[in-house]
Amino acid sequence: MKRIFAIGTAALAVLALSCSRQDGRSPRTFSVAQSGVADVTGSDNVALQKAANLLRPGDTLVIGAGTWEMHNSLLLPSHVTVRGIPGKTILKKSRGVESSLIEDGDYGERVLAVAEPEKFRPGMGVSISDDELSSGWDISVSTVQEVKPPFLIISPMTLRDYDQEQKKARIRNTFPILCAVNAEKVVMENLIVDGNRAENAYIDGCRGGAIYLYNVRDVIIRNCTARNYNGDGISFQITDGVRVINSESYGHSGYGVHPGTGSARPVVKDCRLHDNDDIGLFLCWRVRHGRFENNTIENNGRYGISIGHKDTDNMFVDNVIARNGSAGVYFRKETFKNSGHRNTFRENKVLDNGNAKEGYGFYIAPAAGDLVIENNSIAETRATGGTQRIGIYKAAGTGALLSQGNSMKGHTGGDYREGAVLTTALR
Repeated sequence: MKRIFAIGTAALAVLALSCSRQDGRSPRTFSVAQSGVADVTGSDNVALQKAANLLRPGDTLVIGAGTWEMHNSLLLPSHVTVRGIPGKTILKKSRGVESSLIEDGDYGERVLAVAEPEKFRPGMGVSISDDELSSGWDISVSTVQEVKPPFLIISPMTLRDYDQEQKKARIRNTFPILCAVNAEKVVMENLIVDGNRAENAYIDGCRGGAIYLYNVRDVIIRNCTARNYNGDGISFQITDGVRVINSESYGHSGYGVHPGTGSARPVVKDCRLHDNDDIGLFLCWRVRHGRFENNTIENNGRYGISIGHKDTDNMFVDNVIARNGSAGVYFRKETFKNSGHRNTFRENKVLDNGNAKEGYGFYIAPAAGDLVIENNSIAETRATGGTQRIGIYKAAGTGALLSQGNSMKGHTGGDYREGAVLTTALR
């Protein structure tokens, strides 16, 4: 059950494409359902993966209605379409379990000694961490192959040294749910992915997500919903040409949509990113030449949009960015060479953002420059209790900003201000 981050996935996809061309087969549509007539029947990730493994380039998989219990990731191959029944196909994360390790889990381990092996079973997706190595690429995501108490045999191997004695090394059944890894030309549509946040531990978007893409090209997420994941909703890392279209991401403890780690030419269009604890749209590292258009980004706990490390040359057009916790749009503080330069905002509505302590339409920290903010509506519209006190705040050390043609009103602290870098909750 080697479903997660398998090194050979790309090679298998290439082999499958070659075989398909040689045998001249026509694209096929396969079905997986919880009952009745289908190519595969079942009600969990095992049935879904069995069906996905039938696919060859050009094929389509239709996942039937119902709630599918996910004990591990569903990993999709290249050149396929996976489609649900609109509003009725739900991939839901199983209840979370966790155990401490009883000895260190070293780099390259495939056998881990754990305190409570009875909580785990073969085929279960897991992640390994400790109190220090608990985020980003420091987390190892794997699959349980065998349970031989007190040992769990996992594959792939661990990627860090996890300290049990000093840093409480642990293993949890956290993992990304719907995935494409080392793949290209995948379409996901009409699927609801539910992270079951209330019953699961946190894992961030470098290794986790309700919908998760890693090292992919030309993947489309269309008419999908990601909801209630303890982490990020839709995360894609090391990608080119990912498109998220007419989808919704909400109820997550982290970010609604999280492109990063060198994601070129992303498109996020006609989406709703709302009611996430942290940020609606988080541009992480090296998100470049993207287009973010006609999205509603609202009621997120900290920012609507966050832009930072080498996130350059992106276009934001015709979005509604409203009622987010501190700022509608936040440019993070970076060195000049690493800042989010040459980003453009046109025809957006940036409204009613902020909280009792601070509130900005745009907050631009050093040293982003060559920015364009034009023909936007930037306003505090509420007659009482307004929190968006400043329309655009340009901190000292920020580069060139072209601000023109904007309609700004209702800001008690000023439509446009320049000043010191503020030592507030913004970060």
